[in-house]
Amino acid sequence: MLPDTRVYYALKSNSHPTVATTLVREGLGLDVSSGLELESALNWGSRDIVFSGPGKRLDELKLAVDNADYVTVLIDSFSELTKLERIAGQTGVSVRAGVRLATDESGLWRKFGIPLASLSDFFEAASRCKHVDLCGLQFHISWNLKPESQVIFIARLGVELRQLEKKYRRSIRFIDVGGGFWPEQGEWLQKAATPQGIVQAALDEVEHEAFKHYKWSACSIAHFADHISGALSRQLPEDVKCTICLEPGRWLCNDAMHLLLTVNDVKSSDLIITDGGTNAVGWERFETDYFPVINLTRPDLREHECLVAGSLCTPHDIWGYSYFGQSIKEGDILLVPNQGAYTYSLRQEFIKPLPKCVELPTSIGPSNSTNLVENHGIKGQATNH
Repeated sequence: MLPDTRVYYALKSNSHPTVATTLVREGLGLDVSSGLELESALNWGSRDIVFSGPGKRLDELKLAVDNADYVTVLIDSFSELTKLERIAGQTGVSVRAGVRLATDESGLWRKFGIPLASLSDFFEAASRCKHVDLCGLQFHISWNLKPESQVIFIARLGVELRQLEKKYRRSIRFIDVGGGFWPEQGEWLQKAATPQGIVQAALDEVEHEAFKHYKWSACSIAHFADHISGALSRQLPEDVKCTICLEPGRWLCNDAMHLLLTVNDVKSSDLIITDGGTNAVGWERFETDYFPVINLTRPDLREHECLVAGSLCTPHDIWGYSYFGQSIKEGDILLVPNQGAYTYSLRQEFIKPLPKCVELPTSIGPSNSTNLVENHGIKGQATNH
């Protein structure tokens, strides 16, 4: 068990105001990665914000400095440390800060943070800054079905911290473990996203299997908590006594939104066109990710092979290759569940307008929250994202 923890919601995972403000009311902080998100977080009343992300502009750092009582800056580089010190010095305030650590020094993720081996040099550089209070560390490992990746990096961090000067270790007041906690439902994939499907695509031999879905199992959030807390307890030096911060953005918002679509055209028994396009989620998700398409108008547990396409003028506008229901006809309402994570924030005005939003009140304990459903506005029905 960890003695002191703090949870931050990553705004990029779903930036809908009701999602964010609900979590703020429940006592969570917000994790932002741009000046735009920082402005939103402040306007929504958050008073505990961590500002992460690479390549922060000067005006974004100035906004953080102007709100130093509420914002902790997660510094991404030595250059950013210099810029933050200069801006804070001009304002005459002290800024609470942490430094992001790169978890992979060779791949695409090397764009984030500093190498772990540079941690001592970074603390020395920060010690010469009169207006930056370097008091924390952050690392982030995404897309985790299990906690092994976090546990392995925590072990590496423990080794580095034991080599750090004692005065620097004792100045650490928080360690932000970041996010990447996959929802317990696991990851469901179309064949195209499997190793076999990728090879077939390279050979131009793609074959869709409407009734065959592939699942990568995920651990429960309790399993993540047990293993990560155990690793921290074992690996952190005894004189590092700090708050542990966590960012389970995807896990928190995954089930907060569902897609509702209306069948606009039945071209054949195995091809239909819906009123909504995948611009509602911002990317061609369902060519690789599998989610059930459920006919709410004619519900049934039987699955039928059918290309469920959107109405955008592109062949990549696909919702799925099958549906559950008795049959399917024009005007039927289709549900694609659990689309709250990394869809709303990525939606775009591509060919069709952005869908509207309908909020369904529900109780989540001591206060009220909302489940969110997008509304395309046809005949007043909730019919798109």
